[in-house]
Amino acid sequence: MKFGVRKPNIKKLVASKTSGKSKLKAKKSITPTYGKKGTGAIKSPTRSTRNRIYNKGTKNFF
Repeated sequence: MKFGVRKPNIKKLVASKTSGKSKLKAKKSITPTYGKKGTGAIKSPTRSTRNRIYNKGTKNFF
């Protein structure tokens, strides 16, 4: 697992800023629990703990 500064990807940064809101609204209309904080630990506990360790161990470049 990587520790330290994350390498930025401009292409992914622009894609996430532009397409995320429309997808979020569409998925929330179908599934009311989508996007709620803490539901990741219920659905996939191992993935949730790995992500938590990664996010605390690395810093964003920007």
